[in-house]
Amino acid sequence: MSAPVLIPRGTRFTAEDITFYADRDRRPLAEALAAADLVVSCPHAGAAIPAELAGFLSPALTRRLQYDFTDCSTAPVVRRWAELDPRVVAVQNPHPRLVRDPNRARPDDLAAGLREAFERVRAAGPGARVDLSGCDAVRPVTFSFMPVFVGSPDELADALAEVAAVGVDVYERTRDDLVARAGRGVTFLSFHDTMNHTTRPDGAVDVPRPEADRLPPVVALSNRGDAHGERRGDNPVTMRPDLLRALADAHRVGFAAEPGDVALNQPYLGSNEIIHTGARFPGVEAVQAEFRREYLLGPAGAAHLMSPGTDWPDPDPARVTELALACKASWDHYRENSSPEVRAARA
Repeated sequence: MSAPVLIPRGTRFTAEDITFYADRDRRPLAEALAAADLVVSCPHAGAAIPAELAGFLSPALTRRLQYDFTDCSTAPVVRRWAELDPRVVAVQNPHPRLVRDPNRARPDDLAAGLREAFERVRAAGPGARVDLSGCDAVRPVTFSFMPVFVGSPDELADALAEVAAVGVDVYERTRDDLVARAGRGVTFLSFHDTMNHTTRPDGAVDVPRPEADRLPPVVALSNRGDAHGERRGDNPVTMRPDLLRALADAHRVGFAAEPGDVALNQPYLGSNEIIHTGARFPGVEAVQAEFRREYLLGPAGAAHLMSPGTDWPDPDPARVTELALACKASWDHYRENSSPEVRAARA
């Protein structure tokens, strides 16, 4: 069985470890930020688990289940994109969402939330679907409701807080610092992927999600609005609707996609990162991109995961570069075709 991948005990991440941009060896970050008009975050890209948490991991957790519970396919694409586009600065969370999910509001009391989540899972029964709304900053089960954590939620909360201080907390501070230093006129992109299938106990990722939860063939772009990017009731949008529609059109060009391959706010509205950034940084457009994981992986990678197993396929370098170039082409087209006042703000 492919065992979970661990981060060595005592590892402490710095902002420099998790920030990526073109010519990083020869160009200081301040220069990169001065040229940047886009800050890209990958809150769920980390997959390796801090070794300090090994004693709390379920014996049923395989490497495939570990990686499926992340957006690890985003990491190589965004890093390659940042290498190719001098107007992009990227930051990637080094910790997986099971340490603490930065795309959820930070809980006031992590231990209380964990106790509630453990209790809901216990009450539902082994492998049963359970609603963890309101206590999902740390989930004890995957999205297929397979166990991740065991043991005492209070002891787990203490261990999580200790490791978060040197990983996900560093990521959140770095993310906000990059947006602040880039200034007004920058766009913030929270970059994700989700598979339209969930896992079976044998590791095959081939159980179709409910239709309402399925992503379009390429990507969903979200601003907390409706299917046209317009405001939904009292819910403020985080990116101007006309700009979101322009960005969707740009992705159809950059990815050579059909109109229905790119959707707005379907099935996801966008979550904490764009809400937080839009509220904290007035004048910054904030958008979430949720790519279909099968699309990022390509046919061979997707087929591999749909068969039983405990491993995870390595990224295909050619596919990664192809996707990074498509991201760059999409945003180049958006830069050239968005409104004059937005172009002026970026100048």
